[in-house]
Amino acid sequence: MKSTLVSVLFWVVLIVVGVALWNFSSTFEKIETERVVTAAAAQQPAVGTGATTDPEAKLKELAIVLPAPGAPIANYVNAVQTGNLLFLAGKGPLPQDGKEVVGRLGKDMTIEQGYQAARSTAIAHIAVLKKELGDLKRVKRIVKVLGMVNSDPSFTQQPAVVNGYSDLMVAVFGEKGKHARSAVGMNTLPGGIPVEVEVVVEIEPVR
Repeated sequence: MKSTLVSVLFWVVLIVVGVALWNFSSTFEKIETERVVTAAAAQQPAVGTGATTDPEAKLKELAIVLPAPGAPIANYVNAVQTGNLLFLAGKGPLPQDGKEVVGRLGKDMTIEQGYQAARSTAIAHIAVLKKELGDLKRVKRIVKVLGMVNSDPSFTQQPAVVNGYSDLMVAVFGEKGKHARSAVGMNTLPGGIPVEVEVVVEIEPVR
């Protein structure tokens, strides 16, 4: 009887400790997400309603130099236009110091690192837009963004990561940069990259 009671107490204590640790982990993750979102918002220039934004000037203001778009790694193209819509193929973050950015959110990358990877992906897409359109002022609207995040099964803060992409698009294109969006977790991504994003853009005709 005594042995049974001790066993029951042991499991009760174990469950209580487990729940406490889970609550602590969840609270810490929420605090980290709020910190990243707040810091990111503070870094973005204000966008006035109806304001005309010069994307090229904004890039200079943000000290962003567009790279040459990377070549597709398989049998596809960087962009396809149909009507007034431009569909951009999925891109990942730009290399850093000559090395590909790899990692998995919730395992070996923080939300802040994932945010920066998504921001870098936005730069890669803007570079494609520049090459395809010649003038970034031809962007009429960033329509739809699909953000895919290389995630550990326990990681649930994909939107906070993809905000890195969305925030930069709004910073560069203003009201035209505001878009519909999905942010989803993936078990893996090509080459182990942390983020891949697809985007649909409405464009102005050539004048």
